[in-house]
Amino acid sequence: MADEITDSSQTVAAGQLRSLIERIERLEEEKKTIADDIKDIYAEAKGNGFDTKAIRTIIRLRKKDQAEREEEETILDLYKAALGMV
Repeated sequence: MADEITDSSQTVAAGQLRSLIERIERLEEEKKTIADDIKDIYAEAKGNGFDTKAIRTIIRLRKKDQAEREEEETILDLYKAALGMV
């Protein structure tokens, strides 16, 4: 009886593990597909004459709130002034 419970527990654990791994694999594939789509959009932007480095910077900045952007810009201005770049 104890062997049956252990075998059953191992079967359940193995099933859960398999399910988790398969879910992760599906999400990784979706992530790859999305990354490929984003790459295609950047290629399209470049083909239309846009600067993709600037677009990436804008996207990074838009992820931040206004206060965080202002703080970053203030520090950047301070460092540039200290280096005689302004």
